[in-house]
Amino acid sequence: MGYVKVVKTSSYFSRYQVKYRRRRSGKTDYRARLRLCTQDKNKYNTHKYRLVVRFSNRDITCQVVYSSIAGDVVVAAAYAHELPKYGLGVGLKNYSAAYCVGLLLARRVLTKFGLADTYKGQEEPDGEDFNVEPAEEGPRPFRCLLDAGLKRTSTGAKTFAALKGALDGGLDIPHNEKRFVGWTKEEGGDAEVLKKYIYGGHVAEYMEEMEEEDPEKYNRHFAKYIDEDLDADSLEDKYKEVHEAIRANPVREKKARSKPAGAKRWQPAKLTYEERKEQLKQKLASLAEADDE
Repeated sequence: MGYVKVVKTSSYFSRYQVKYRRRRSGKTDYRARLRLCTQDKNKYNTHKYRLVVRFSNRDITCQVVYSSIAGDVVVAAAYAHELPKYGLGVGLKNYSAAYCVGLLLARRVLTKFGLADTYKGQEEPDGEDFNVEPAEEGPRPFRCLLDAGLKRTSTGAKTFAALKGALDGGLDIPHNEKRFVGWTKEEGGDAEVLKKYIYGGHVAEYMEEMEEEDPEKYNRHFAKYIDEDLDADSLEDKYKEVHEAIRANPVREKKARSKPAGAKRWQPAKLTYEERKEQLKQKLASLAEADDE
């Protein structure tokens, strides 16, 4: 009869360390985060900015963030649910919408730091790769690094649509055009394909195809587009209007906070010294009366 060696003894478990909470829940790649946040010591307290792009079931989030000892600090943020304010009420999760959110964030950040007039970016997107050039006189471009999180960085992913919008908006972000939609190993980049996706051409083609093959399905599938009076021919003009509106006013308006009508108290108010003294006098008086009776 052989013997089984017990490896996981009590001393093993006393030394066992669990991984970070966000690693256990599968939310953060700490290996990638360390390389995105670590700054050279000879740059002292210079912030290392990250362009954080995240996708949820109903929204797109783009943020410019830098890390500190106390935690991450968000410099500016833009969301897909803001696009209706700029005239786009449908298709808030597709490639074209991701481009719009990236453009909105770029213009918002540059406006905040007073760089919007110096670095206007690519005002008429043509699908060509754009890199912002430093101004001869004045501050350098705002530089940040793409943080894609756990999303797969495959060619044509919507993450790079937000990146393209931020680049055309005037931010300086290290990138490779191989990840933009339309790039192939045989032919390289195709600016026409990328331009088509920026202006919703891929959605327009699908709309035309479905309208010809199955009009009933088209009416159900694109019901919100029909409510917004959008069809395949007007989609490109709509995105151009949205881009112009974003550039005209990228600043997010702060809502005025109103004080509540009546403050609610869930615990009794603390008595002052005088109130407690008066309460004690009344209690002693009531006890004295009870003794007399």
